Amino acid sequence: MQKLEVFQSLWAMGLRHPDKDERSHEQNFAMVAEAGYHGMCLDPSLNTLAFYDETRELFDKYKLKSMFNLFPKKVNEMKPLLEFAKGFNPAKVNTIGQVMPIGVVGAIPVIYRWLQEADDMGINLLFETHRDGILNDLFYTLEVIDNIPELELTGDLSHFVVDREFSLPLSLRDQSLIRRILERTDCFQGRIACREQVQIQIDFPQHQEWVNVFKVWWQQGMRLWRQRNANDATCIFLCELGPPSYAITDAKGYELSDRWQEALTLRRWAQEIWAELDEEFALQGK
Repeated sequence: MQKLEVFQSLWAMGLRHPDKDERSHEQNFAMVAEAGYHGMCLDPSLNTLAFYDETRELFDKYKLKSMFNLFPKKVNEMKPLLEFAKGFNPAKVNTIGQVMPIGVVGAIPVIYRWLQEADDMGINLLFETHRDGILNDLFYTLEVIDNIPELELTGDLSHFVVDREFSLPLSLRDQSLIRRILERTDCFQGRIACREQVQIQIDFPQHQEWVNVFKVWWQQGMRLWRQRNANDATCIFLCELGPPSYAITDAKGYELSDRWQEALTLRRWAQEIWAELDEEFALQGK
């Protein structure tokens, strides 16, 4: 039976608070495990490997699975990052590749090289839809996936909302473009944006139109995922609400909302969407 697992991002556990110290790795892992998440996601680049290596024993201690977002800044940095990730037996490996050719023609050989390096290690490497990365732009990404039919995505749709300054109500054209992304999305990230801000407060009344847009997208994406995956496959939803300056702050540096509680709400929404799809597929005899 297909199942959903929800992970939390270690980066998203950062406080960057004007009056509080950062929690230790141990405190963060304990907090995530106690809340009932299935795993923790790490975001290493080559110069942060030592920082993330400190977490290695905590995955077993707190019975959490691992997931990785890799940040290679040069083409030849992917291989050592993949080797590092493999040592954690990850559930998913994703990249926000920071090699950014201006044209799609330049990106194709880079992506194929990274896919091959991952395949040689038995890793299914996903590419994230993310600004300041090789899939920086929606139109660029659509060209890339047309040219690389085997490429699978991690869908962080918040970046494309800002990238293209989508307006509400969404046009049929914009909806169709996002559907093309969802048709290739293997992993979903939990963050909600509006056309001007990449991360908005999910319980503010003025943001509810965008909350509803993202809920519909996640439902569409999960439905498409379930239709094309095996009966025993596992779908991962990553809560990834970033600390300041992703999170908007007031003049004194205090966040406008409680990100931890918002992440728990995103998790609940993802689980509710999955449960609704369980009923839908059961009625269809699937």
